[in-house]
Amino acid sequence: MNSSSPIRAIVTGHTRGLGAALAEQLLARNIAVLGLSRSRHASLKQRFPALLEEIELELADTARVAQWLATDALRAFVGGASTVLLINNAGMVQPIGPIEGQDAAAIAIAVSLNVAAPLMLASALAAASPDASDRRIMHISSGAARNAYAGWSIYCATKAALDHHARAVALDTNRALRICSLAPGVIDTNMQAEIRGTGAEQFPMREKFEDLKRNGQLSTPDQSAAHLLDYALSDAFGETPVADIREIAKPA
Repeated sequence: MNSSSPIRAIVTGHTRGLGAALAEQLLARNIAVLGLSRSRHASLKQRFPALLEEIELELADTARVAQWLATDALRAFVGGASTVLLINNAGMVQPIGPIEGQDAAAIAIAVSLNVAAPLMLASALAAASPDASDRRIMHISSGAARNAYAGWSIYCATKAALDHHARAVALDTNRALRICSLAPGVIDTNMQAEIRGTGAEQFPMREKFEDLKRNGQLSTPDQSAAHLLDYALSDAFGETPVADIREIAKPA
């Protein structure tokens, strides 16, 4: 990628965890970021006032997302950029547990946040940046998209949806758009703490995740973000629509 080209990035869920690390590292690379989240990242805005734009948006509320996409905000942000990058990072692991105990409203929220919002943003980004010669969409996927886990039927299904969306979009004839649904590995975030706090009867594989934490086998958000961005901004991005960063970037 030509480093002199203006690049603009949209990151969902940019206020904590992996999303915050992704946003911070993009900004540190002098790449303008539009952060979409239910809240703002005050310290990041203070450090990068000219480069960071933020929109408070409840991504699980698809009506609100559609309403925002109907404005000119996204088109205005990507205007003039030769490369635009959308990172669909926001997601949730709940509801956890057997199918008969899942709350209907919780299922709807998870599917809205994990699937509907990323697909809506991907379509809007493609339409809003017709002048960009290089458009890239990265879905943050999971090993749960490719391996079934007891208690995680909703999370597994929603992440698998992102994988298959990427496969189908990659078959479109628009070669100015690259897409990849990328599993980032197991990262030490609030989501991991939430998983370890789940009862074994709800998530039988909890002990495995406890062992990963105990044995220091979790990546930090900063480590993962660096690997993800190196790949997202590389010429290789989009060669395969579904990938695992652990098979692409081996830790030094």
